[in-house]
Amino acid sequence: QVQLVESGGGLVQAGGSLRLSCAASRNGFSRYSMAWYRQAPGKAREFVAGIHFTGGTKYVDSVKGRFTVSRDNAKNTMYLQMNSLKAEDTAVYYCNVGGTFVSGQYYPDSSWGQGSQVTVAS
Repeated sequence: QVQLVESGGGLVQAGGSLRLSCAASRNGFSRYSMAWYRQAPGKAREFVAGIHFTGGTKYVDSVKGRFTVSRDNAKNTMYLQMNSLKAEDTAVYYCNVGGTFVSGQYYPDSSWGQGSQVTVAS
C-alpha cells in the first residue's frame, strides 16, 4: 500500500509563507496525478491544488496567485508553496497521489497521509 507523509506545516503570521512537502513511497511516481486537500474543524475536506502527471496544474479560486503546486519526480515528492497566507488558510493539509483528473475535476485515490497542520495567526 502507498505511504504518504506530509510535512512542513507550522504556525505563521498572516502574510507569511510556508512550503509543504508530500513524500510518496509509490513506484512509478512520474505517472501519477496528485493533489493537495485541506480540512478545517467542522468543515469538509476540500480540494486546494492539483498537478497532472504531464505537469498541468489546477487551483481552487481562493488560493490562485498565492499557492503554487509542483513536483520533483526524481525525489517522489510533491510540494505546495503557500505565500500571502491568511487566517482562513488554517487547516490540516493532506496530499493524495494517484487520483484522476476528469473534465478538469480531480478524483482522489482512497489513501491519505496523516496530514500537516497549518495555523495562520491574524
